[in-house]
Amino acid sequence: MSEIHSTFQPPSSDGKPLVPDWLAPPATKEVHDFAKLTTIDLSLLDSSDPSVVADLVATTKRAIKEDGFLYLVNYGVTIEQLHRQFAIAQYLHRNISEEDKERLLWDPATGLFAGYKPGFGWKREKGAVDGIEHFNFYHEQLSDINNIPTCIHPFRDEIIAFCEFLTQSVNRRLLRLLSKVLELDDDFLWNKVQSQKGPVGEGYLRHALFHPLQEDTKKLGGGLRMNGHHDYGTTTLLFSVPISCLQIYGNDEKWRYVGYNPGSLVVNLGETLEIISGGHFKATRHRVYQPPSDQAHEQRLSLVLFNAAEGSLRVSPAMESPLLQREGCINDQGVYNGFKTLIDHGMPVPTMREWREIQIATLPEPNLKKEMKILEVNGKLMYQRDLFGIPVVIPV
Repeated sequence: MSEIHSTFQPPSSDGKPLVPDWLAPPATKEVHDFAKLTTIDLSLLDSSDPSVVADLVATTKRAIKEDGFLYLVNYGVTIEQLHRQFAIAQYLHRNISEEDKERLLWDPATGLFAGYKPGFGWKREKGAVDGIEHFNFYHEQLSDINNIPTCIHPFRDEIIAFCEFLTQSVNRRLLRLLSKVLELDDDFLWNKVQSQKGPVGEGYLRHALFHPLQEDTKKLGGGLRMNGHHDYGTTTLLFSVPISCLQIYGNDEKWRYVGYNPGSLVVNLGETLEIISGGHFKATRHRVYQPPSDQAHEQRLSLVLFNAAEGSLRVSPAMESPLLQREGCINDQGVYNGFKTLIDHGMPVPTMREWREIQIATLPEPNLKKEMKILEVNGKLMYQRDLFGIPVVIPV
């Protein structure tokens, strides 16, 4: 087992332009039925006590089977280091020039979110105002300084180092834990599934800024900022923030806010791992919704790292897993069931690159129901997208 550095050592900020601190806004004081997520202490994976590791694996197995989401703590980044990254993201959104917005404008029709998303919809062409801005860093952006906003050129080394640690340390240790849940070799998911092309090959880092929801936008989308969806990759690492907008869809078919857990990572598993695990890992539906009323006036700054599989892979259940051999697959589980249907009929499944690119290129707008195929399932309104013959069904 190769050594993995478990603590983040960022580059120095000496000699760089002054970056104002990011001041975390207050958490909501309203009482809500928040999602009850399990907290996983990643540092316990390094324990010399086998019983501690075994308990960690058992807790993780239960959490991902029930929720597909969890809090991750003690993963190696201090709160001060994390807030520095938020400050850089804040600096980007405050200082990006109009010229760079135009020069680095994204084009999701290509199957990538790379570059700058303006606050008017999920296509390159101008649509209805949604008040959401992003900058998305793929390998193409981080490997060439000319592909990122000029204002953050001095901080490129810090962003790259952060991505390097999240991908090569945090995500690798998390995948070791998930490999243990499947009772496979510790580095099975890292070696056989995860892209290892460096910051951030096949995946991307997102600096997102959600402006307060305007009344016209609210009327169009009913408070919805991003449609319900699953993530298509391996793992998503979202840093917990005070503004409560992220909601997950529970087994009781209710949407619930995810509460603020300072310094923690909110982790959700993507469709790739749902397929590899034969449905034992759950790609959970989630969405971004308007915050509680006492936070409606606040901006929401968000940092997210999306990890993804090697693009050329055509994934299927890892039947060498003793867990799958013993318990079988969970055949009614979401996207896995669609992939299984193709496999059972001898049809090729899409590669991971094809799967993620079609999802991005055909993403419907939250405020345009006419783009969606609406149907009723067990009394619930759902919208369905058919991708490569695989139905993807999400509650409206």
